[in-house]
Amino acid sequence: MKRILIALFLTVPLLASAQIKSGPMLGYSEMKEVLVWVQTEKPADVSIQYWEKGDKTIHKTDPVHTEKTTAFIARIIADEVTMGKKYAYEVLVNGKKMAFDYPLEFQTQELWQYRKDPPAFSFLFGTCNYVNEEATDRPGRPYGGADEVYAAMYAKKPDFMLWGGDNFYYREPDYTRTGMIHRNNHARAVKSMQPLLGSVHQYAIWDDHDYGPNDADRSFPLKYTSLEMFKMYWGNPNFAFPNEGITGKFQWADVEFFLLDDRWNKAPNELNDPNKDYWGAKQMTWLLDQLSTSRASFKIIVNGGQVVSPAKVFENMANYEAERTYLLKELKNRKIPGVLFFTGDRHISDLNKLEREGTYPLYDLTVSPMTAGKADAVKQDYNETLVPGTLVQERAFSKIEVTGHLKDRTLTITLFNVKGDVLWTKELKSNLLK
Repeated sequence: MKRILIALFLTVPLLASAQIKSGPMLGYSEMKEVLVWVQTEKPADVSIQYWEKGDKTIHKTDPVHTEKTTAFIARIIADEVTMGKKYAYEVLVNGKKMAFDYPLEFQTQELWQYRKDPPAFSFLFGTCNYVNEEATDRPGRPYGGADEVYAAMYAKKPDFMLWGGDNFYYREPDYTRTGMIHRNNHARAVKSMQPLLGSVHQYAIWDDHDYGPNDADRSFPLKYTSLEMFKMYWGNPNFAFPNEGITGKFQWADVEFFLLDDRWNKAPNELNDPNKDYWGAKQMTWLLDQLSTSRASFKIIVNGGQVVSPAKVFENMANYEAERTYLLKELKNRKIPGVLFFTGDRHISDLNKLEREGTYPLYDLTVSPMTAGKADAVKQDYNETLVPGTLVQERAFSKIEVTGHLKDRTLTITLFNVKGDVLWTKELKSNLLK
């Protein structure tokens, strides 16, 4: 009897945790609320209970019922929180506490404005995350790999992660709503990724492969279904244009992040017109207006494709001459300080620096790929904007740290290989980007 009781006791947490398909994953963090995302295997009532570290007061959310029509996803808001605090939390499915072998924690943002210097913080940035699936992958050597990168990223203990597009790859069988749900489920359920999702806040944009097929543009017929998927599976705090792409923004301490959509309005690459749309006029106006009114120390524009490099290769913005020229002109005319670009797509990593007469240089950090296949740089990449020693042709991710006093902030970029070893480090000063 004793052996039977022990066996039953040991199976309880296994049965409980088996009810969760993916997650929990943290979405946005604000001063007054935090989003927690959970996906179950079948219909269930999901809730969380959480408490401030050092305080035994437990807060509970109302259950959210998961259904097949929304892929059994629960989006739970923790709204009994205090500014600038760290919390532990637990997930309950049908009233039963789930068991995990890693900590579950989230944080709220701090109210520092008009009171003190902004807090130091760090975040990860990476793109091009391919998860192998034999049934739908092309024959031959698997395109994805380096699963160990998720543990290396988790070990860096960032405050949040920023996914820069191609966060997974749709395959040929995926172009129905059912297929898109399957692909999102498959990419999100990677076991080694779960600790990173459970205690690091996640923000994202998309690029072609997690929007549609390779080089997908505004003509993609399933674009609205793809948008539905993005809003179901990610936890961004807002969308600038309802039902028109994934454009949005968020702020962490004194840094603002502008999340651009280079797919929804983008004209086909093959269109022979220098005035063809890249972001489109509506999104461009929104971005420039947001930048003009921003008081952030660093204004980070996150985009799928490279912006600063003049190389007219692949899907760099340089192929869309009119929009790129207008953007650069307006950034200078409006005297907008602190602008940086974070990009992906290229399956190489590098830092580009564009010198501009009469004002500060523009930097563009490209980090790619995380787990997808690496590529070789092309001749045009070795141009006047490439910062020497930064071009890397292997799988990688980056950690960005922001430190210092409000009037003299430092942004430190470190590029790592998939094992977490340093490849290079660069510092940028806010007072030199004015």
